[in-house]
Amino acid sequence: MATPDEEKIATPDEHKMETSNEHTKSTPDEHKMETSDEQTKATPDEQTMTTPNEQTLTTQNDHTISNEHTMEMSNEHTVTISNEHTMANPDEHTMIISNDHTMAAPDEHAMVISNDHTMVNPDEHALVISNDHTMETPDEQALVISNEHTMETDYEHTMATADENKMITTTPEVNNELPNSETQPNKRRKKKSIVWEHFTIENVSAGCRRACCKQCKQSFAYSTGSKVAGTSHLKRHIAKGTCPALLRNQGQNQQSPYTPRSRVGGSGSATDPPKRRYRSPSSPYITFDQDRCRNEIARMIIMHDYPLHMVEHPGFLAFVQNLQPRFNMVSFNTVQGDCVATYLMEKQSLVKFIEGMPGRVCLTLDTWTSSQTVGYVFITGHFIDSDWKSHRRILNVIMEPYPDSDTALSHAVAACLSDWSLESKLFSLTFSQSLSEAALETLRPLLAIKNPLILNGQLLVGNCIARTFSSVAKDVLGSGEEIIKKIRDSVKYVKTSESHEEKFFELKRQLQVPSERSLCLDDQSQWNTTYQMLVAASELKEVFSCLDTSDPDYKEAPSMEDWKQVETLCTYLKLLFEAASILTYTTNPTAITFFHEVWKIQTELVRAVISEDPYVCNVARIMLEKTEKYWKDCSLVLAIAVVMDPRFKMKLVEFSFTKIYGEDAPTYIKIVDDGIHELFHEYVTLPLPLTPTYADEGNAGSNIKQEESQGGTLLSDNGLTDFDVYIMETTSQQMKSELDQYLEESLLPRVQDFDVLGWWKLNKMKYPTLSKMARDILSIPVSTTGPDSVFDMTSKEMDRYRSSLRPETVEALICAKDWMQYGSSEASNALVRMEY
Repeated sequence: MATPDEEKIATPDEHKMETSNEHTKSTPDEHKMETSDEQTKATPDEQTMTTPNEQTLTTQNDHTISNEHTMEMSNEHTVTISNEHTMANPDEHTMIISNDHTMAAPDEHAMVISNDHTMVNPDEHALVISNDHTMETPDEQALVISNEHTMETDYEHTMATADENKMITTTPEVNNELPNSETQPNKRRKKKSIVWEHFTIENVSAGCRRACCKQCKQSFAYSTGSKVAGTSHLKRHIAKGTCPALLRNQGQNQQSPYTPRSRVGGSGSATDPPKRRYRSPSSPYITFDQDRCRNEIARMIIMHDYPLHMVEHPGFLAFVQNLQPRFNMVSFNTVQGDCVATYLMEKQSLVKFIEGMPGRVCLTLDTWTSSQTVGYVFITGHFIDSDWKSHRRILNVIMEPYPDSDTALSHAVAACLSDWSLESKLFSLTFSQSLSEAALETLRPLLAIKNPLILNGQLLVGNCIARTFSSVAKDVLGSGEEIIKKIRDSVKYVKTSESHEEKFFELKRQLQVPSERSLCLDDQSQWNTTYQMLVAASELKEVFSCLDTSDPDYKEAPSMEDWKQVETLCTYLKLLFEAASILTYTTNPTAITFFHEVWKIQTELVRAVISEDPYVCNVARIMLEKTEKYWKDCSLVLAIAVVMDPRFKMKLVEFSFTKIYGEDAPTYIKIVDDGIHELFHEYVTLPLPLTPTYADEGNAGSNIKQEESQGGTLLSDNGLTDFDVYIMETTSQQMKSELDQYLEESLLPRVQDFDVLGWWKLNKMKYPTLSKMARDILSIPVSTTGPDSVFDMTSKEMDRYRSSLRPETVEALICAKDWMQYGSSEASNALVRMEY
């Protein structure tokens, strides 16, 4: 039955139905939408909709529906939609039906949806109507859809019908839709709107229900009788920042939702806001924040050593635009400024942290080279906090144009002290390389201007023990260079051919060699790998000696004399290897530990240097030359650190010096004893830097104020003056100092995992002055390198990319990365704008 002229369905020119190419409506197999036999909707390739009267509704490339096309439906199944009401699909795919083009329906078949309710059918899910499903509602409910409200369904729900003009909806119930209890008993569908993740419905009274926010517990109108208030006001509560609890959660979440690019078409524009809100699993509504994204990119570059130019790489640009199209990508200069701003923000927190440190700060200086012949001095601070926990932070990375000059390191130290206000708090310096006398003469007066030199500067300068070990190992390997080359060639012969390796292991099995070590070629920039190669080859020397019998191509077998020399090299390299390995698994190696290690090495070398074997004597002499210099320069620091360990005190110093110096041991023991007493006297008399923590500790230990209490009053210092006089008169000898009391007490049992700092924390009230001295002594570092550089044969080199950056940027990237791994300060969205 045809509809009269005034009941045609059409849209004026300005009302268009837009779909993207990938969004179509289809049914399985034939991809059609069918109604009755006379009324068929087909979607062939031309995208047409056909009625019996040959009035075709066609969508061309511009996806419009012309005014000339009508749709005929049976008289009793029509729906009226007013001009201002629309049914919208997301992503700007909206079908607008004007007032003049309506579908009429009799009173007995209608459905009411209030103004606040919405239904959205996503692009890729089709609405299929077949022939044998219908939907009916009672007389008193009319279907009205306003132009600003749509009905939402999730992606996984579609509307499908069979073949007989009956419509069944599998769309989940909209939150504001109250199903009719008479027509749909026990078929209430689960609410799917995202607002119900944040609201619960509470029955206030008979027929009256209110929605209560799970976060802030505020309640809102929902339904009274058959009237439903809807969910739009609930969405506004959680989406527009009016819920204080969600605002707090949102501030802690750093993710941003994906927002699709705006599509230009119809009456919309590219700048129109998205018509759908997106949610993430952790927080449903997260506003996009350009500054936060910039901050995260800067932190990512710092944390992972990415090049700053990556923000201009096409692949990264494409990735970011697909991930978040609203993000305005930054340039190299901008991200460089953001990285420096992140560094400055982290630095502010570290400055406050160091200002509160009790005691003094020790510095290590490690010089890196570069392909441009300029040097970079890495300055790291070491200190112990008020809770007796040790810390290390890279404070500065300073470029020195002439790193080999006598003034280079002095300039770097002075810049660091000024930058961090440490002029009066410096305790010791540890260098990666030995300083010349000219460099020392330049350094000492510079530091003495504002910094009192402890023990006349005897503890001020030290050498890196890791660099010392590497230097000694390099000399030893150099002395056996020819032999080591033979071993390396033999190992290479076996490892670079599968057939050779099979023959080698078959021969090992036949000879029943018990070694479990596997052969490996060495990395000549890491001396530990050469040592491990020699050890493995030495244990398999029987196999190498017989390999030429089973493999005629092998002709480089070392002689027995060669193997004997390899064993000698391994014996003395083992001393260095075991000592240096401690630096790779100890977070903050102390001078106490390395007193033991250096003492053992010294003892073995002193014994070996008088050996009758000329090769052993030669190797020992090579090693002893540099280890003796280190012992001479640093033995006082190492010995005083051992004295601060209640398990050893002066006893271990006396024992070890006797082993090393023999008859001359008392002279060296007296030097240590005098040094530690003089140091203690300086701590008693010199005005040490009083940080807030120091002042608090002092007040807690010495000031007793008169206070009221339930039992009466506490005595003040003045109340015990007469008692002090009495003690002085009745005591036959002068009271001993804290240091003497500490040294005379018995030693503690030697427990392997003994916590020296923890012991001083517990005894700081018993030894208030000595504990402050112990804090500074135990913070002295013995190495300037990190665990990954302990076995390096050469100095570290700055890579070409970083060498091309500004010195300030290099410092910011390296220091900020170091600080962030220990726990960074709270990130801020308000980046400091720094352009270069």
